[in-house]
Amino acid sequence: MTVTTAKWSLEDYHRMISVGLLVGRHVELLNGEIINMAPEGPEHAQLSTDAADYLRELLGQQALVRDAKPITLPESSSEPEPDLAVVEPRRVEYRTRHPYPENIFWLIEYANSSLSKDLDAKRKTYAAAAIKEYWIVDLKHRQVKIFREQVEGDYRCELTLTDGEISPLAFPEITVSVQRLLEG
Repeated sequence: MTVTTAKWSLEDYHRMISVGLLVGRHVELLNGEIINMAPEGPEHAQLSTDAADYLRELLGQQALVRDAKPITLPESSSEPEPDLAVVEPRRVEYRTRHPYPENIFWLIEYANSSLSKDLDAKRKTYAAAAIKEYWIVDLKHRQVKIFREQVEGDYRCELTLTDGEISPLAFPEITVSVQRLLEG
């Protein structure tokens, strides 16, 4: 007997949210599946908060830094909640919808217990949605993985940094300190 998993659409997911079916559950929609999100430990929570503040200082009014808020990826029936989404500053539009791929400059996930999901399922989902740049701050190994150049559902370029600086593709004039991302 073959077992198949029922997939949820974005509309199904939004209906569940609107009727309160998911209240009290820390979940996200990823490739049509409702996935439990791992709870954040103190280090993860504080470092991602510090990074959001740091990026806001660097970017000013050029971008909006959203912390742990949904983004909508219609093609894959996904509505993940990356730790940080650096998006176009369209505050009025985001009152009626979450940012779409074309609104996203880059995404950052802080990973400890979620590292394998962030390196595999999320990486491929973001690449397939044409997210130009995806960073994973790996708290276990104290490194930042940078993924760029999405091709055929994955990223072709991967950099691993433990120090130094990196400029995001969307803002080449800005340098981001790897140490600030890893240590706050």
